[in-house]
Formats: sequence, C-alpha cells, structure tokens
Amino acid sequence: MKKDIERHVFNSLKEQYLFQNLPTDLIDDQTDFTIHNIRDIHPVLPYTSIVYRVNFFSFVFVKSGTGRYTTDEQIYTTRPGTIYFTNPGHFKSFEWQELDEVYLITLSESFLKENVHADIFEEFPFLLAETVAPRVLPPEEFAVFEQLYLLLKKEYESTSFYRNKVIGNLFVVLLLKIKEFFWKDYNPIYEGNRSSQIVKTFKRGLEKHYRDMSRGVIDKPFRVQEYAASQGLHPNYLSNVIKTKTGKSISTWVSEKTIAEAKSLLQNSTKSIKEIAYLLGFGESTHFSNYFKKHTRQSPVVYRKELKS
Repeated sequence: MKKDIERHVFNSLKEQYLFQNLPTDLIDDQTDFTIHNIRDIHPVLPYTSIVYRVNFFSFVFVKSGTGRYTTDEQIYTTRPGTIYFTNPGHFKSFEWQELDEVYLITLSESFLKENVHADIFEEFPFLLAETVAPRVLPPEEFAVFEQLYLLLKKEYESTSFYRNKVIGNLFVVLLLKIKEFFWKDYNPIYEGNRSSQIVKTFKRGLEKHYRDMSRGVIDKPFRVQEYAASQGLHPNYLSNVIKTKTGKSISTWVSEKTIAEAKSLLQNSTKSIKEIAYLLGFGESTHFSNYFKKHTRQSPVVYRKELKS
C-alpha cells in the first residue's frame, strides 16, 4: 500500500489535477500560488480522491459544502464554517458529498519565503505543525476569512506586475488572522505525546546512525533533512520540536554525539586519527582535529595521550 502511495507524490496542484484527470484551466503556471472554488473542479459528486503526498501547503475554506479528509491516519469531517490547512509531506486524501463554495489555496515553501518573508516559519511556526485539526467558525467569524480569500482570488486573476508581492502581503494578513483565531499561543510542546515520540525517535535514530558510522556501515553524518525525512516531517518542524522539548538544537545533539563517539573511538580502539575522522564523516583529519579541539579544548592526539598516561 505504501509503495503505491509513494508513487503519487505531486510537486504542484496542476501535476496532481492532471494525474486525477481534473481540469487545470484555473491554474496559472507562472506562479507557485493557486486559488479557486473547488466546485468548479468537481462537477460530478460525490468525489473521492486517491491517497497521495504533495510538496506544497494547502488551505481550505468551506463556506458551503460537506465531506471529509484524511491526513496520515487522522480523519476529519468538513462542514460549513470549516477552515483547515495541511503542509507538505503527509499522506492525504479527501472526499466531497456536497460543494457550493469551498475555496482552496495552495502555495509552495519557496513562494512563502520569496513573497512573504524568509523567516516565515519563525513568525508562524504552526505552519509546520505535524497535524492541525480543522476549526469550525460561526458565520460572522468565517466572513473575515471570506473577505481575505476573495481579495486573494481577485489579485490572483489580475495582470499586475506586483501581483505576487500583493498576494504575499495579503497572505500575511490571512496568516495573522489564522494565528489570532486559532493558534495565538501555539507551541510544539503542547502537542503532547506525539512530540515526545518525535524526540524519542530522533534520539534512537541519532544513536543508531552513529553506531553504524563507527562500524563503517555508513560514511557520513545525517543532516537535519535526513532526520526529518525519516519521520516524514518538515526539517523546520523537527528542529522546533527538538529544541522546545529538549532545550537543545539538533546541531547541538549532533555535535555532542560526534564528540562522544570520537572520545569512545580514541579511548577504546587502536584506529588512527585519520581513520576515526573518516568514520565520523570528516573528509580530512585536520578538519576533525579542529572540530574536536573546538569542542573539547584538546586535540585528538593530546586527548589520547592523556588517556594512556
């Protein structure tokens, strides 16, 4: 089943719609941002999608419609007043029984960073939350978002030279309203058991990876991206959870583990400094020696000599 799902990975909404034999004339190829009323895409109801992954963000605003969607193993119903979003990397599917006005916004991470600002995830960390449950708003509160997404649609359909920048600024307002209504006090630590499991899995993965490196099974350290990919998470989100739950950044965990493994190899093996450097992913022994000295104030040679004495 997972192998089938992995074949359905889409980098854009147009790519997804083409695969699903859905109309794409409402999608502009010149930008990584889209907005349209889903009613115009699904003339025949009910509609059930395949299970797939995407590499972009999706925001859905249900003024009038009913259905449900899944993200990984979570199943949520959608009804009038529902607002929800999903981020890249998760297993997804959806179905619609009724559609009248349901607006979908999609955009890439690069669009966010280029047209909103580079530190978008610091201001709006909830964008990287693993799974965020939908919210259902009363009509008067939903109207605030309706006004914003209709403004976004109008700008999306314009030919202005500044279109993407205007869309970016309007989207900031939309995110601020989402933050105000839904996640004003968002913090990954409050995601409870799942965040704790993420930390445990990261620690186990870190330990296994360095164990494999010291045995020569793997020849380079993982980056944040690899640790995140192993759990199907966004790198920024994993970093946020680890830092919040442990008080230490991933880079600190990695550097501490590197030094611990280096000390163990220097003490318990007869391998040369060059061999140890290679096992720990350093291309040159001088880089390893400088790294070790930076973190211990001793060179590997001096450390090993002191142990012998």
